[in-house]
Amino acid sequence: MPGIAHVVGAGVAGLSAACELSASGVRVAVHEATGHAGGRCRSFRDESLGALIDNGNHLILSGNTSIRRFLALIGARDRLSGPASARFPFLDLATGERWTVDLGNGRIPGRPFARDGRVPGARVADYARSLRLLNASPESSIEQVLSPCGQLHERFWKPVSIAVLNTEPERAAAMLMKPVLRETIGQGGRACRPLTATQGLSSAFADPAVAFLAGNGAEMRFRTRLRSITLDDRSRVTALRFRDDEVHVGPDDRLILAVPARDAEDLIPSLCVPNEHRGIVNMHFRIPESFTWMPEDPPFLGLVGGTAEWLFWRDGIVSATVSACQGDVDGRSMAGAIWDDIRRSLDLECDPAMMPPHRVIVERMATIAQTPEQVARRPGSDAGPQGVFLAGDWTDTGLPATIEGAVRSGRLAAELAAGSMGQALMDDPGGESAAV
Repeated sequence: MPGIAHVVGAGVAGLSAACELSASGVRVAVHEATGHAGGRCRSFRDESLGALIDNGNHLILSGNTSIRRFLALIGARDRLSGPASARFPFLDLATGERWTVDLGNGRIPGRPFARDGRVPGARVADYARSLRLLNASPESSIEQVLSPCGQLHERFWKPVSIAVLNTEPERAAAMLMKPVLRETIGQGGRACRPLTATQGLSSAFADPAVAFLAGNGAEMRFRTRLRSITLDDRSRVTALRFRDDEVHVGPDDRLILAVPARDAEDLIPSLCVPNEHRGIVNMHFRIPESFTWMPEDPPFLGLVGGTAEWLFWRDGIVSATVSACQGDVDGRSMAGAIWDDIRRSLDLECDPAMMPPHRVIVERMATIAQTPEQVARRPGSDAGPQGVFLAGDWTDTGLPATIEGAVRSGRLAAELAAGSMGQALMDDPGGESAAV
């Protein structure tokens, strides 16, 4: 009987690996510790707000090829939407200035070089200096490489890099922005259109992935936390010990660990993994019905000089993100300052002292700290024992720890697992990698 691929973890990385393998004819069993799929990329209904909210805010770009491939594979290409061109609105809360970074919709991002398309205070030379990212050394920080870009750094690269790397610019590894430049901005505005999940992250990722796996006969086991892995004297996995049972692993079976870095290290102590993390605070506010926005406009706003870095809105809810948090973060203590950011940013006519219903979500270990030292600790997909492969945005994909990185890590692990089983992944589901 053909071997089975056990995927431990049903976050985005695990779902990506499981779906790739299942689509290629490999028998798959997914084991998830919680009662739901999606990990940090999921939605739930909050009764106090009377709305569906996402666990966190995620901005996806049309040039994220791994995400596009994954959504094409699971039949969810229509779950993301965005403006027709690559436009990113910003506001400086200190000065009141508003501007839009417009990269157009072509192969060359030419608009920023026009005077009316530049970040206020930025010069053409500052844009040219941004290309220093392509030559950033492994030891360089974002601040070291981009601070000479002046206002372009303060008003564009800093909020963007904090969102992408979830690490303070003084310590964030500049080299991780190389693939961002190459795969998105370097491909022109057509690869930079901002996309959001209009019906929530679960409807775009977890729900269609689980449905796809079920339709392909994959086994889905929830509330099954992996406690330990049994290895034989040749370092081959022979059993998976869960909280309530034990699963035999035969010589033709494979294991993909798509769990957080700290859990992977607990299960395989010989692994070297990133051991420093950064948190993210997301706050969701019910806002007055008087607030409206044009559907053709991006449903988000980048902030400079505030507590929050980004605002997103959907169905009467505005969500604020505070990234690169360290230590024991008290999200509730930020609520007043963030509500003030929202009120001023959206020109809401309401009593500043009357805070509306809101929900605070704190992810204290949202991502690894993407510093040069921690990036050096990222293991490859094949760093596990024989027949064990790793997936997760914390692995060495060459990308930042984002949804795109998580999806790609799953595919990389699936590719290795399938290859070791004499199988090959589908070439290009839906022809999606050729179209932006």
